Amino acid sequence: MKIPSIEQCYALMVDTAMPDHIVAHSRRVCQVAMSMVDHLPAEDARVNRELVRASALLHDITKFQSFTTRENHATSGARFLETLGYPEVGAVVGQHVLLDFYDPIGLPGEAELVNYADKRVLHDQVVSLEDRMWYIMNRYGRSENDRLRIRCLWDATATLEKKLFGFLPFSPDQLLENLGPFFPE
Repeated sequence: MKIPSIEQCYALMVDTAMPDHIVAHSRRVCQVAMSMVDHLPAEDARVNRELVRASALLHDITKFQSFTTRENHATSGARFLETLGYPEVGAVVGQHVLLDFYDPIGLPGEAELVNYADKRVLHDQVVSLEDRMWYIMNRYGRSENDRLRIRCLWDATATLEKKLFGFLPFSPDQLLENLGPFFPE
């Protein structure tokens, strides 16, 4: 499995002209995801730490261009990373908005950790799932169909939160106080 280093992730951010505010968001998502990975009990953790790190840093790699192209940035980011020879990173990035499959009971996976971490970061601040989902609803819930889709996502993410924190030694409300250093240092 080929996974970009931290330096390569930052080089990709520069090469794609990722704005500073999206870089800050991505770094905070990485901090949240890595903190969860680091708190998973070893016997329950079968996640690839480096895959989580790179995927979290690069999850919004095509977001800025999507403002112009109107493309789905999760899909375009996955394709972009696959063309660079990072198919596993692309697969996780492709699921950071919506998971391919929501498993309420299995062991946590890389895509679930990055997906959830992204749902807990508003701009560059760690917030509650409820606060983040209200932001998404207010920003993207233009039509009744949009609001219904967001409500389904909210419910699925709440179930994911219960699952993930069933493996962690703290509650969702305690995430902020259990964060590691801002990643990477």
